[in-house]
Amino acid sequence: MNKLLFHNIPLGATGERVPEAAIASARTSKELVKVGDPDSAYFRRLENGGILLNQPQIAAVRHHTGPLLTLAGAGSGKTSVLICRTGYLLSVRGISPSQLLLLTFSNKAAAEMRERIALLPGVSERDATTLQARTFHSFFLYFLRRQGLQQDIFSETRRQHILLKQIMRELGLPKDAYPPETLLTLLSSHKMNMGTLEDLPELTTAEKEMKEILKIYEQWKLENFKIDFDDVLLIAYRMLKERPVLLQELQMRYQYVMVDEFQDTNALQYELVKMIAHPQHNLMVVGDDDQTIYSFNGARSEFILEFEKLYPGAKVITLDINYRSGPAIVGLGNGIIRHNTRRRSKTLQAAKSNGSQPRYMRPQTADEEAAQMVEHIVLEVESGKREYKDFAMLYRATSSNRALLELLLLRDIPYIDYGEGQLLYEHWLISPVLDHLRLSVNRRNFAAIENILPTLYMNREKGMNHIRNMEAIQPKQGPLIHLMSMPGMEDFKGVKLRERLDLIRSMRELTPIQAIRQIRSQFYDYFIEANERSQATLHRETLKEMLDELETSAERFDSIPAFLDFIENITERNEHHRQPGTKEQGNRIALMTIHKSKGLEFPVVFLIGASEGILPHSSALEGDRLKDRKIAVPGSGASSLAALEEERRLAYVAVTRAKEELFISSPAQHRGKKADVSRFMLSAFRSAVSSHTAPASRSVTVTTKSLPTSRSTAAVRTHAVPVWKCTGTSCPGWTRVKAGGSEDQVSTKPCPLCSSPMKKDSRVVPV
Repeated sequence: MNKLLFHNIPLGATGERVPEAAIASARTSKELVKVGDPDSAYFRRLENGGILLNQPQIAAVRHHTGPLLTLAGAGSGKTSVLICRTGYLLSVRGISPSQLLLLTFSNKAAAEMRERIALLPGVSERDATTLQARTFHSFFLYFLRRQGLQQDIFSETRRQHILLKQIMRELGLPKDAYPPETLLTLLSSHKMNMGTLEDLPELTTAEKEMKEILKIYEQWKLENFKIDFDDVLLIAYRMLKERPVLLQELQMRYQYVMVDEFQDTNALQYELVKMIAHPQHNLMVVGDDDQTIYSFNGARSEFILEFEKLYPGAKVITLDINYRSGPAIVGLGNGIIRHNTRRRSKTLQAAKSNGSQPRYMRPQTADEEAAQMVEHIVLEVESGKREYKDFAMLYRATSSNRALLELLLLRDIPYIDYGEGQLLYEHWLISPVLDHLRLSVNRRNFAAIENILPTLYMNREKGMNHIRNMEAIQPKQGPLIHLMSMPGMEDFKGVKLRERLDLIRSMRELTPIQAIRQIRSQFYDYFIEANERSQATLHRETLKEMLDELETSAERFDSIPAFLDFIENITERNEHHRQPGTKEQGNRIALMTIHKSKGLEFPVVFLIGASEGILPHSSALEGDRLKDRKIAVPGSGASSLAALEEERRLAYVAVTRAKEELFISSPAQHRGKKADVSRFMLSAFRSAVSSHTAPASRSVTVTTKSLPTSRSTAAVRTHAVPVWKCTGTSCPGWTRVKAGGSEDQVSTKPCPLCSSPMKKDSRVVPV
C-alpha cells in the first residue's frame, strides 16, 4: 500500500503531533509495600502470582470501610483492583465471603471475576463459591427466587419480536409499523427510570399506538406467567421498598458492596445499590465518567460527578496509568477528552515507554476509505505480520459500515459483524425505494408492488387482493393500474397513483442516483417525514442519513439493472456469511459500533468516519450550531453541550481500544457533501487555553505545557482581537474586522469561503 496515504497528523491540525502521555513510574508493590508493613505478606503473595500493583491501585486495594470512588481510566487495570481488594478483605481483614457483593454488567465480566478471585493466594475454593460476584440481573433474580418468585424469564429476543409483530397485526397495524427492538428499548428505558406503563406519553397517534402495543405485550406476559430481566430489577426494588425487614436482612448480610462499570448504571440500578449499602456505606464503585456513552440506556455521568454529594467524605482514588497502549495513543486520548467540561479532571500516563504513533487518513469517500483499509489489512496478513483477528473496525453508527461491509463480502475476507448483520438495502426504510427501481425494470414484480402500497396510503392486503382479482380477469403489463378501479378509490389517491405510474415508467432511462433523487423529491422524503411512526422510531437525521447513503452507493452505477444486480449479489453473499449464534471472533476482522467496543481491546484499531457530521454526529452538531447562532430551539443549550460531550466521549473510547496500532480515517466527503476532519481529532493538537475565546481587553499567557511539543519552549503571549467568524456548520472561515471603515455599520457579511453569514466575534491570536 502507498504509505503516503497515511499521515502523522490529521490534515488541518496545528503542531506536529499530539503531546505524548508521560511515562508512568515503574515502581510497584515490590518497592512500595515495605517488608515491615502489616499487610506485606498479602502483596508478596500477589507478586509471586505475577500481580504487581502501582501506588493508586494499592491504595484502592487497602481501602477498608466507608465509600470509595475509584476513577479507572482506560486500560488502567480496574478488574485487577476489584479482585485484589476482594482478596484483601478476605485474607487480610478477615471479612467473611458471604458479606461481599460484587455487581457488574455482563456475564462474561462476572465469570472472569469469579475465576480470578478463585486463583488469588489465600482464597479457598469455598470462599470463592460463597461470595456473590454477579450481574445486576443475576443477583436480583437469585434474591427473588429465594423469596418465592416463580415466573419464567422471557428473554429470547426472537420470540419477543415475533410476539410484538403478532400484536401489531392484531391491532390492524402494518407489520413493520414499529421495529420490535425500538419498542423493547422504549419499554426498558421506562422501567429503568422506575416508571409505569400508564406514565408513557400519548400525545400523538404514534405514541398512543406504541403504548397500546406495550400494554398488550405486558398483559400477555402476565397471563403467561413470564417476566423479563427489567422486571426482575423493578420487582426487587418494589419488594424492598414495601418490606423494610427484607431490606434490612440484605443490608446486614452484605456489609461490603462493590460495583464495576459504575458509569453504566441507570437510575434503578443505582437506587438498589444505595439501598443495600445503607447504612454502613461500605461501597466501592469503579468507573470512568469519560466512558459514559450509554445515556440512551439511562446511564448518567452525574452518578460519578456527584458521588461526594451523596456520600460526603468519600475517598476518591484515580487509576491513571494505562497499561494497554503506547504513550502516543494514550496522549491522543488525553488530548481529545480534556476538552469536555463536565468531567473529573485526570490525565492518563502510559506504562509502556514506546509504541507506534497514531496514523491518519484523508480519503475522498467512504468507498475509498474502505479500499485503503482493506488493502492494508490484506498486505499485513499476507506478509505474515498480522492475522485477521488482530484488527477491529469501529464506527459511530451502523449506517457508516456500508462500504466496508460490501468490500469484505466481495473479497471473501473473514469478518464478524457485532451489529444486526443487516445490509443497508434490507432496511425497512430503504426497501420501498429499491422496489420502485425494481418496478421500473419489471412492472409485474408483485412483491415490489405490495411493498410500495403503503407509500400510496393503501392497505397492503386489500390492495393486493384487488390487484390479483383483476389480474385473473384481465392481466396488465403494469398491474398497479388495477388500483384505479378499486372500490372507494378517493380522487386524491387516484391522482397520486397516476403520478406514481408516470414516475416508474420515466425512470427506465435514468441512472440509479437520478431515479432515487426523483423518488425522494417527488414523494418519499415527505412520506417518511410526515409519517409519525417513522419519526417515533428513528431520529430524523438518521432517516436522512440512510437515504443519503443509498444515493452514495447508487452513484457508482450507470444503470438501474446493474445496481439491482449488485444488490442481489451482495445480499446473497451476506446471507451465506451469516452464522447465527456465533459470537466468538476467531480469526476474523471485528466490525462494531464504538458503543459495542467499550471494555474491549484490539492490537490494531481502525476508526472510520472521523469527520464532522459523522463523529461528532450531525444530530449533536445541529443543536450546537443553532446555539452558536443564538437561535432559540427546543433542546438547545445545556442539552446540545451534553450531546456534543457524549460524542467526544465516544471518540475517546474508540481511540483507547488500540493496544499497538491506531488508524483514524476522516473522509473528505460525506454522502456527497464536503466534510471537515472531526473537531475531536483537531482539538487534540490544540492548546487547551487557546481553544477558548478570551475577553477582548485582556491578554493571555499560555505556558508551553498547554502547547504541542513542537512549539518553542518559551511562553507564547496572546491577545484577543475582533474578527468576522463564519456561522457555517463546518466552515473554519474568519477574518479580522477592519476598524474605522464601512464594516463598523454592518452586523453581518457573506463568508468568502462558503457564502454563509459571518458574525462579529473575537479570537485569541499570538501577539
